[in-house]
Amino acid sequence: MIERVALNEGRPAVDVVVMTTHDIGRHLHCYGVESAVSPNLDSLAAHGVRFAQAFATAPQCSPSRASLATGRYPHNNGVMGLAHRGYDWELSQSAPHTAAIFRGTGFATHLFGSQHVTQHPQHLGFDQMHPTEAVEQVLASEPRERGLYLEINFDETHRPYPPPGPMPRNLVIPGYLPAGREAEEEMTAVEGAITRMDAAAGRVLAALDEAGRAERALVVFTTDHGLAMPRAKCTLYDPGLEVALIVRWPEGGIGGGVALSELLSNIDVLPTLLECAGAAAAAPAGIQGRSFVPLLRGGAYESREAIFAEKTFHSYYDPMRCVRTRRHKYIRNFETGFAVEVPADIQQGPIFRANPSLYSTDRPNVVELYDLEADPLEQHNLAGTPSVKAVEEELSAELWRWMRETDDPLLNGPVASPRYRQAMQP
Repeated sequence: MIERVALNEGRPAVDVVVMTTHDIGRHLHCYGVESAVSPNLDSLAAHGVRFAQAFATAPQCSPSRASLATGRYPHNNGVMGLAHRGYDWELSQSAPHTAAIFRGTGFATHLFGSQHVTQHPQHLGFDQMHPTEAVEQVLASEPRERGLYLEINFDETHRPYPPPGPMPRNLVIPGYLPAGREAEEEMTAVEGAITRMDAAAGRVLAALDEAGRAERALVVFTTDHGLAMPRAKCTLYDPGLEVALIVRWPEGGIGGGVALSELLSNIDVLPTLLECAGAAAAAPAGIQGRSFVPLLRGGAYESREAIFAEKTFHSYYDPMRCVRTRRHKYIRNFETGFAVEVPADIQQGPIFRANPSLYSTDRPNVVELYDLEADPLEQHNLAGTPSVKAVEEELSAELWRWMRETDDPLLNGPVASPRYRQAMQP
């Protein structure tokens, strides 16, 4: 239950606009991908603040989006796997959605497009739900004196991709993918989808301007996890966890084309939105993220030393946890499995089909440790190497500490899925 909290008396109305898209990580021109055509998001970054080291709490859609919406890790917000029918993970009643929190402070709350954190979107706290094309209409109809919370979720970048157009001459192929015609075909299709999504984001930004709300709008653009490619999505390697994060708020003094390299987790977004909106008092107990408003405004800010991430379920039970510092990544795998999970839609692509055994070999190690400076593609596991013994012990202790502090259910044994609980009913 969300208690209604009044905003500061006399404070100008703020519009909070959160735009997300699927499956692209940081594959945008403003993040240095020269072949990606994303002029609207490039412009947002040029007038906003772009974070170069933001990460998701999980490398798949529902758990990551649930963290973004609740400020809590997946094993604390109830969504440890996919939320759609057949998987049935659901937000905990003790982890209210951003929309419910903002509605409790008097904001009008609108969802545009799909959401992927519940089968019961009517419980999330949105006053109304619309197709993405309705943004202009809603902005024109809402009274200006009332603050808005708008969540716009684009689907253009989710598989299956439309047939690719001509391959760009400077096409960027991520280093973890095998070079060749298959990667060229899939990455060309991805970049076409990114351009279509960017155009949709541009229409939202233009609608804010047309409605006279652009200056007061706190705009956040982010992605749910890394690229939907083998050895990216559904892994705890950086290509699975990296996300774009761009923030702009002209009236709030947040912008200027600044690029920042501090480590951030997507659980940090919700407390930041609430502080910007003057509604920090509305934050429910249990939020685990930290506001980075001081960082946005150039003030004193204690940077994170590490971020934590997890996977428990996607296509199947595959529990793993990780801690990532600026220099190292430590992963603990709690079950046997393939070297990496490749979701079914990615298996349909030519990269996987060209060499399935590259990803379907047995997982050899419980612990993985990578030096991200010397080995940015995380291909050389250093776990058990005497020269990094102290690092391995330190990060292992840090991961166990985090699991204990957050009451990770893995500490009590294997985690049962909603399907298991359904099957056990007489």
